[in-house]
Amino acid sequence: MLQPLSALKWFRRRVRTSEAAFIVLATLVGAGAGLLSVLQGAAARTMQHILFGLSSAARLSALPSLPLAALIVLPIGGIVLALFSWATRARKRRMVDAVEANALHGGRMSVPDSLVISGQTMLSNGFGASVGLEAAYAQLGGAIGSVTGAAFNLRRADLRNLVGAGTGAAIAAAFGAPLAGAFYAFEIVIGAYTPTALAPVVAAALAGTLVAHLLGIQPYVIDSVSTMPTETHHYLLYAGLGALCAGIGIALMHAVALVERGTRRARLPDWLRPAIGGLLLIPVALVSPQVLSAGHGALHADLALGAPLAFIATIFLAKCAASIVSLGFGFRGGLFFASLFLGTLVGHLFAGSLAAVIGQEVLDPRNAALVGMAALAVAVVGGPMTMAMLVLEATHDFALTGAVLAAALVSSTIVRETFGYSFSTWRLHLRGETIKSARDVGWVRTLTAGRMMRRETKAMPAATTIAKFRRRVPLGATSRTVLVDADDRYAGIVQTPTAYAEGLDPASPVGALGVNTDAALTPTMDIAEVMRRFDASGADELAVLDEDRMVLGILSESFVRRRYAEELEKSQRELFGER
Repeated sequence: MLQPLSALKWFRRRVRTSEAAFIVLATLVGAGAGLLSVLQGAAARTMQHILFGLSSAARLSALPSLPLAALIVLPIGGIVLALFSWATRARKRRMVDAVEANALHGGRMSVPDSLVISGQTMLSNGFGASVGLEAAYAQLGGAIGSVTGAAFNLRRADLRNLVGAGTGAAIAAAFGAPLAGAFYAFEIVIGAYTPTALAPVVAAALAGTLVAHLLGIQPYVIDSVSTMPTETHHYLLYAGLGALCAGIGIALMHAVALVERGTRRARLPDWLRPAIGGLLLIPVALVSPQVLSAGHGALHADLALGAPLAFIATIFLAKCAASIVSLGFGFRGGLFFASLFLGTLVGHLFAGSLAAVIGQEVLDPRNAALVGMAALAVAVVGGPMTMAMLVLEATHDFALTGAVLAAALVSSTIVRETFGYSFSTWRLHLRGETIKSARDVGWVRTLTAGRMMRRETKAMPAATTIAKFRRRVPLGATSRTVLVDADDRYAGIVQTPTAYAEGLDPASPVGALGVNTDAALTPTMDIAEVMRRFDASGADELAVLDEDRMVLGILSESFVRRRYAEELEKSQRELFGER
């Protein structure tokens, strides 16, 4: 018994000091994340097969039609989801996903909360709501990385990398696309491409893909037989498609937020919202079952059949409505695969519209569908390289991947310039957060005025005469003195040399010389807010006050900026692996 324990302690020490040992750990995390992705996908599909009476090989969204009686499952699913959420409501803090964990909490995630998020997503998808499972995959993949990293007492930067490795492996396993999974980790969960993250993330993505393959999950493959090659002038047209997808993505995200706000303003009970959403999905699903679930089956069916433009436009509008209703009324999930599916429809419509206007086929509809797929997914999810690699691994078409990358970059640039958020960070923004990516800004939140201030113990009454002040505070003894009024509340700061200026009446109160009486700090302000307050006031020093304006301490601008520079340099060293 002692030997295994000794080996475990040795490996734990090695993980903190050896890059090779850390890569081994990331590989194990990736294998676990891949296994969980397979299990979650199988559980959701099994629910759909049972609830909708599907055959073993059928996909819900690929069905030609569904009877009205079968669609009663949708509001029932909303009720079941509400019951599940009520049964798991005993949580002390808001649930955190992998992006928020890496941006604000140094990679620390809660296993119970992650299981709740995964359960809610599987129930939503399993009962047919128009949401994908990718949020559940990433949640548990990131949780495995977080828990493992905490068990090995990893440094903040290593823990964040391990969370990214877990989420990347989960996505890689779901699509059978290790490059897409790795770039998902870099672009969306870690927020940067770093030398220290490269090998662990790629190793984890490969491990997750291998596990999924061994368990019988087939790679995500799209037949990309094209009727025309991708030529140079096509890139300009595809750039226009990317701009169109950016606008649609922004409108889709706004619509989800608008419906969600509307349902809350209507003061609908939380338990009733998903059930009403399920009822609203029934007429949409009667148009076509393609709007249900994530849309895997529908995407392949539409690409294979080459449906008419009128049908594609109808499905596009219906899928948008289904996704907006599902998320706006409280079903859990994401827009990852929905945006891929919608993007193929936009690409089809774009190519068909050009052909109708010009009188001949200008773009291959299948190629345009794949470019639109990536461009709209980039607008909603983010990660231009992620989507480009997904198309490359699904089609093995390098020429098309170049066009995809061009459209994806146009889409990404427009969204960041005009909107600023991906769907995950947009929802965080609606909750009051200001992060725009998973870049580590958590250390900024921990550096508060209360933690940095110097305790002030020599406050002086503002009514003190200048003569008495000079006797108590000799010139050169201190650079400044905090003043308080008769109720011991903050009354400003007096600079010592100011009290020794010529022409002052020694009998007048020193409070008349006080400055920054209205400019002060609160102990909860983070360092970014503190620096903005210094810039706005032009002060060299500011007092830190409680809610009753009692003086807690004092901060100087020079000290704050030095601490910011030190922490920023430390963060950069960790980012690039400099211990």
